Amino acid sequence: GPTHKSVTRNMFRSGISRGLTLMQSSLSMTAVRAMSAAGASKKPFDKILVANRGEIACRVMRTAKKLGIKSVAIYSEPDARACHVRMADEAVLVGPAPSSQSYLVVENVIEAMLKTGAQAVHPGYGFLSENFHLVEALQANNLTFIGPPTRAIQAMGDKIESKKIAAAAKVHTVPGWMGVTEDPNEAVAKAREIGYPVMIKASAGGGGKGMRIAWNDAEAREGFRLSKEEAKSAFGDDRLFVEKFIEHPRHIEFQIIADQHGNVVYLPERECSIQRRNQKVCEESPSMAISPETRKKMGEQACALAKEVGYTSAGTVEFLVDPKEGFYFLEMNTRLQVEHPITEQVTGLDLVEIMLRVAAGEKLPITQEQVQMNGWAMESRVYAENPLRNFLPSIGRLVKYIEPTEFIHENVRVDSGVAEASEISIYYDPMICKLSTHGKTRNEAIATMKKALDSYVIRGVTHNINFLRSILDHPRFVEGRLSTLFIQEEWPEGFQGHNMSPRQEAQLIGSAAALYAEFAARDATSTGRLASAPSEEELMVQTLAISLGPKRFMVQVLPNAEAETNGVLMVSMYEINEQGGHSGAQTLRVVSGGAPGYDTLYTAQIATGSTEEDLAVEDVTLQLIKKLSTGFTLVHCGTEYTLHVQRPRDWMLSQHMPAPHVVDTAKMLISPMPGKVVSIAVEVGEKVLPGAELCVVEAMKMQNVLHSEVEGVVKSIALKAGDGVASDEIILEFE
Repeated sequence: GPTHKSVTRNMFRSGISRGLTLMQSSLSMTAVRAMSAAGASKKPFDKILVANRGEIACRVMRTAKKLGIKSVAIYSEPDARACHVRMADEAVLVGPAPSSQSYLVVENVIEAMLKTGAQAVHPGYGFLSENFHLVEALQANNLTFIGPPTRAIQAMGDKIESKKIAAAAKVHTVPGWMGVTEDPNEAVAKAREIGYPVMIKASAGGGGKGMRIAWNDAEAREGFRLSKEEAKSAFGDDRLFVEKFIEHPRHIEFQIIADQHGNVVYLPERECSIQRRNQKVCEESPSMAISPETRKKMGEQACALAKEVGYTSAGTVEFLVDPKEGFYFLEMNTRLQVEHPITEQVTGLDLVEIMLRVAAGEKLPITQEQVQMNGWAMESRVYAENPLRNFLPSIGRLVKYIEPTEFIHENVRVDSGVAEASEISIYYDPMICKLSTHGKTRNEAIATMKKALDSYVIRGVTHNINFLRSILDHPRFVEGRLSTLFIQEEWPEGFQGHNMSPRQEAQLIGSAAALYAEFAARDATSTGRLASAPSEEELMVQTLAISLGPKRFMVQVLPNAEAETNGVLMVSMYEINEQGGHSGAQTLRVVSGGAPGYDTLYTAQIATGSTEEDLAVEDVTLQLIKKLSTGFTLVHCGTEYTLHVQRPRDWMLSQHMPAPHVVDTAKMLISPMPGKVVSIAVEVGEKVLPGAELCVVEAMKMQNVLHSEVEGVVKSIALKAGDGVASDEIILEFE
């Protein structure tokens, strides 16, 4: 059974207080007064248990602390020193690493509550948040579930049943087959009857798992097989259904909150159309696509559905919206949603506090007329994954970790459950944090998000910040022309890396030149400098050759004579082409923030443009990864670049160095991720063609089909179904 321990929490107090301050600063005074009125001065509970881990457990505990409520954490063996364990007042071990043996065991949760005296449990999202067996077990022990009643969870958790209830409540629904699809042949038959494209979905699904789009019979058969396997692995329920896939839809959802006294309100919508494999990547509130009239209709239908199932607590009703603002019910999530912070930022409400008070029997603190919508909020989900390798999970230790709120103190919120030295494990979701920003306008929120991502220092694991920055820079995103196919349409061959604009490239080259000048000036004035270090006279004008991949630039750096302070440099640059000529001559004015120490931020204000019309002044933030003997490794717009900065003569000599040897892996299938081999589709001696399925690897409960990129004959197979596989491990080889 679970073992209990109390842990000293002093080391986290300052961090918790800072998180609370950031959270509270986003709350409107109207909302704060509303939640402080009518009995809100008393605590709804004395002690609660948070049946989750990571950032959502920390998020719930912050509000509990604000209200003076003690919190109890549960944890698995590898999570013994996790942030949520150290943040809680008490912590209980509930089992080994697999969630099925720890976090998902209802009996362990109940036993931990009885042992610690916790009166109620907040489930967060995922795990047991939509498990009605937990609710029944709590009721049997006179304990409180901070969430909706059993009937609502059961009805809305079954996607087939929920659509029937939604139709009865006069909520617009997606056309489809509302029965259980038994086999691939029936899936094809129903898809033909509905009309392609269709979505094959798990009835108990969520989080993008157990879902596939099919455009033809072959894809319907494969989608049925993969969705069924994923659904069984993720939910223990492999029932599937088929519905029409709405082309070019937006995914827009409404947060509703309901109390036990019949009051239900909806909050401003969240735009969640930026998705990959049906999992949300970026969210914002409100949506550019929704008129006030449509917002009212959708919100009222969301409330009607909540009343139909007797819903209480916070929940989310999700819709697909077509280009003409026609909307269709997708599903209802009977829990606190991952992206709830952006709703809190635009409304000023603390949704976790409302959930606690509703669970204690209090009335909602606001009416529909009192709901506010202030400014614009945006969220980016920062994951430990490799966008350049089809977003495969990255595991490891965070050897360096600094959140943006250390550098930016307004309109930025970080919901994380990690700290420096935390371990990103194969056993759990690889989310590092939810990064949220707020602004008076959408453009302000985007600009702050870019700066926050650029200031986010993460070392030790691969992450997706380069991909998030590419989304934010994309003209289609900036214009708000979104759909759930945005990523698929804009990166049809997969994400190949961030494409710098000419201005961003100039900023990178100018920053590298300024950094070189800053370090050279530091060396020239330091005690005991090398005899080879440049003199102060030599530093007045420096001519440099800067290499960025295959590109070569000649750069001249000199102090700005008109500037009243040090650190203002004029950087003149042009690119050298293959024929030895040059092009793109331009001059930048760089106001440098000074040479940073190792692995810290470099900031500068850089003016680009040759005329008044195209002059642009931007605050630029880069990360210095490493100072090399011949340059720097920098992170710019989320992407790591190595720039060689040399004197022209040194650069010319370096061109005669031999090219490095590259190992040929073309005849190998190498696992791009750590996980478990689910199946091997070929045998030794079998001839395969490009595109043929070779094996399926499961990672983070997602099935990943690995296909052959070459034509060849299988020479050897190193692994079998059921084996664990490490990242970069050879699975099979071709002759």
